[in-house]
Amino acid sequence: MFRNAMVRTVLVLCVMQVHSSGFAQQNVQRDLTWIRRGDRELKLDIYQAGSYAEADRPLVIWIHGGAWRAGSKDRVPILGWLQHGFAIASVEYRLSPEAKFPAQLHDLHAAIRFCRRNAGRYGFDPQRFVVAGASAGGHLAALTGVSSDVPELLGKEDSNADSKGESSGVQAIVSFYGASNLQTILSQSTPHGLSVRVPALQLLLGGQPDEKVTLARLASPVVHVDSDDPPLWLIHGDADPQMPPQQSLELKQVYEKHGCAVTLQMLPGSVHGGAEFYSAARLAELADQLHVVLRTPDEILRQGR
Repeated sequence: MFRNAMVRTVLVLCVMQVHSSGFAQQNVQRDLTWIRRGDRELKLDIYQAGSYAEADRPLVIWIHGGAWRAGSKDRVPILGWLQHGFAIASVEYRLSPEAKFPAQLHDLHAAIRFCRRNAGRYGFDPQRFVVAGASAGGHLAALTGVSSDVPELLGKEDSNADSKGESSGVQAIVSFYGASNLQTILSQSTPHGLSVRVPALQLLLGGQPDEKVTLARLASPVVHVDSDDPPLWLIHGDADPQMPPQQSLELKQVYEKHGCAVTLQMLPGSVHGGAEFYSAARLAELADQLHVVLRTPDEILRQGR
């Protein structure tokens, strides 16, 4: 019995040491002001594993969910990607009670320009940016990723963002259970989904999609896809009662129509979010796939393809 207790103690200490060393290597800079909108400061948090002085890392710009009207940059369920060589910038943006669409896209494009402008300061590779998000954040990630050539969504260059002249284009997009077509979303929604989506769209657009037709179209990623858009990953639960799975299917079909690379993972029985979307195995698989499309020309040559 004493021997077994000692073995258990040693195992616990080993696990604690592994976890402690992992957290010790995590470098976080919180609440960095990256732009001012009037008297309002928008902030972001930067997560790195290890020192900023290490080799340039690909960056994931993370966009939180919350029906466009709530949520916080503090919730970052993809931190597992730090252990796969990524840096993460979790971005604050103006929510719909504060500013109607397209203010959210103006903020997110400006945030990407800021990160690219300051890539050397924070150890990012400016040529390897991924935009990712969940739920409303998944919608905004997809829309941001396919709209770097849409003037109405780019916003004006702002000297406070220290980002003039920088591109807000990204090299990959990941959308966890996000919207893709605000023109069809209500017709696809369950009663529960309607109870969430109708008031959320009222705040976001200042009316319902059939009333704000032009704005709903502008806010729909499916409208802006073209053959130059970056590879896209869609992860959705097929039993999602809040965000219709058809939304991811629509975006996949439009991507395929334009000959763009797209991967859809439909999780059987999964609803709107949950631990299974961010399991270590799933994040590791996604990280490996992202690294393939983010390879530099030198890496492609070394690997022979």
